[in-house]
Amino acid sequence: MSTSRHMIALLKSHLEGDDQEFLSVAMQAAAHEARLGHGAIAQQLRDLIDEAKRRSAAVQNRPGQLVVLEPRGDLANVLSVQTPSIRLADMALPDVLAERLQRVLLEQRQQQRLREHGLQPRRKLLFIGPPGSGKTMTASALSGELHTPLFTIMLEGLITKFMGETAAKLRLVFEAIRQTRGVYLFDEFDALGAHRNQSNDVGEIRRVLNSFLQLLEKDTSDSLIVAATNHPEMLDRALFRRFDDVIEYHLPDAPLAEEILRRKLALFETGDLDWPRLVGETEGLSHAELARASEEASKDAVLAGSTRITSEALSSALRERKAASR
Repeated sequence: MSTSRHMIALLKSHLEGDDQEFLSVAMQAAAHEARLGHGAIAQQLRDLIDEAKRRSAAVQNRPGQLVVLEPRGDLANVLSVQTPSIRLADMALPDVLAERLQRVLLEQRQQQRLREHGLQPRRKLLFIGPPGSGKTMTASALSGELHTPLFTIMLEGLITKFMGETAAKLRLVFEAIRQTRGVYLFDEFDALGAHRNQSNDVGEIRRVLNSFLQLLEKDTSDSLIVAATNHPEMLDRALFRRFDDVIEYHLPDAPLAEEILRRKLALFETGDLDWPRLVGETEGLSHAELARASEEASKDAVLAGSTRITSEALSSALRERKAASR
């Protein structure tokens, strides 16, 4: 490769954010200079490459610091990245669900010990349950607990009318999962994992699902993979056994609904609230809808120049959310 081609390749990899390719091309340039007899230049290039690798490793391993690079190149329209600050303790969860999630965290934090004994930590999770029940928020909380970035797979960028492109993008996603440790969320997963024998199915769609199954099964990375769906009945049955854990979410019962409301209203005066009456009005509402009702009641209080939440205001907000959810 000529020097000019090396420059083009270097600039291209830099623009795409592909550090591995950038260093690979730089090594090729060093070898090229060595073949031309330019030993000093070749050695200087090698020294700079070694220094770049050393600094990259130091940044990645620096305690307490999380450096997250935005996905670039072909992944820019497929992955979005966040650094959540939420923790599981910030969520109102049933005890059984909280225990299962704490088990996932324990195995993730002790994964080296498990691997030393030939055991694999839970890291491929399927969340199923109604909309607004906390599935997406749980993925954020797991990311916050593990101090890793949260990557959300954007299905509108992944699934195209050309199924061959979709399969290729899936492979890129799983390559990112292998290269960059994080929590990777496939939300609205039924769009990708629907039954292969559905009447409106076509061969290419089946091939995409088969590709996902194979990639998921072969993945041995350190990342946490989370798939979430509101419609588990639409999923191909072969998917369920590919996950380490299937965790089911439900609408909150009365005690949990009260806990959610109390948490959301913790900064306001709630001593006069008629809790038995209000909790009776929460039936059928999701976590998200309860949070929205709390927010509406809080805004009413603030706009009225008060920090006191009234039973009437919260009751009205709950009724509005119930009407909107029908």
